[in-house]
Amino acid sequence: MGRNVNAFARYELVPDVLNDVSSIRTDTTIFGQPSRWPLILSPTGLTRMFHGDAELAVARAAARHGLIYSLSTMGTTRIEELAEASAGPKVFQIYVFKDRGLTAEFIARCKEAGFHGLILTVDTPVAGNRERDRASGLSLPPRLTPRSLLNFALHPFWSIPALTGAKFDLANVSHRVDALASGSMSLFDYIAGQFDRSVGWRDVEWLARELNGPLAIKGIMTPEDAKRSMDSGATGVMVSNHGGRQLDGAPAPVDQIAAVRDAVGDGSDVICDGGIRRGSDVVKALALGATACSIGRPYLYGLAAGGEAGVDRVLALLGEEFERSLALAGVNDIARLARRFVRKAQSE
Repeated sequence: MGRNVNAFARYELVPDVLNDVSSIRTDTTIFGQPSRWPLILSPTGLTRMFHGDAELAVARAAARHGLIYSLSTMGTTRIEELAEASAGPKVFQIYVFKDRGLTAEFIARCKEAGFHGLILTVDTPVAGNRERDRASGLSLPPRLTPRSLLNFALHPFWSIPALTGAKFDLANVSHRVDALASGSMSLFDYIAGQFDRSVGWRDVEWLARELNGPLAIKGIMTPEDAKRSMDSGATGVMVSNHGGRQLDGAPAPVDQIAAVRDAVGDGSDVICDGGIRRGSDVVKALALGATACSIGRPYLYGLAAGGEAGVDRVLALLGEEFERSLALAGVNDIARLARRFVRKAQSE
């Protein structure tokens, strides 16, 4: 997780000068949809843990900023409810469950609700050993201990809405697989019980045929798998190590972007997912060959701190930093970004 962030510091931006940057073009197309600038809000599970307005607040903020929002299979808002609440561009993140009927149902529901594409996550055949989650007792519902009860009492602005608000559940799967039906259940147990270790490239081909629309494969880390994704019917890849929470020791996504772009060529979406904390990070990833970047933790921090207004603030800050970095790099059109604008930092 630390390397995902620190890897960006290893790249230097090499600016052009004396270019007219009085007007800068930042708009692009991702998942076949217009985006005001090259940023996607990544799918994150259990968003209601951070704020009672959950995914709805994030999607509304994304729409105001002209950005694509991704709803997670493990989200706490139903597909249909989110579609009614936000007219902005949106995609759905999907897993291939052991119950293929549930996966097919997701595709049908997304089409009916007007979602613009799917993201298939492929790096979770088993859950990573998330030691912090085990130590903190992250389960559904939360494990109550003297320490956690004191923590709840010290944070009433979170605890009271959590206790009095909408039911906390996995809104898009609980009608078929109720993770809470038998009481407290570890997230690790749930994932182990429902995710399918046998998923392969034929499942990607099946999903692409069923969808017949924009499909990105999330969790790709090598040029070979990126090329295989395109050959299997995907229209893009998300270079991602799941926020550093799955395979420990995996490369930072930004370090894989150039090789992945070379493998898939032009015309496919290549999204850098993980470690973005500054607008300048997005400029670096685009110069290396990314179509866009995606963020998870940054907008969740904003959501936890200030709800929908907090997400708005995060997106505004990142957007301002992005455009300022372009201006200082002498770039007036993101289409001009190329590898000559970035280099590995020289050793001191």
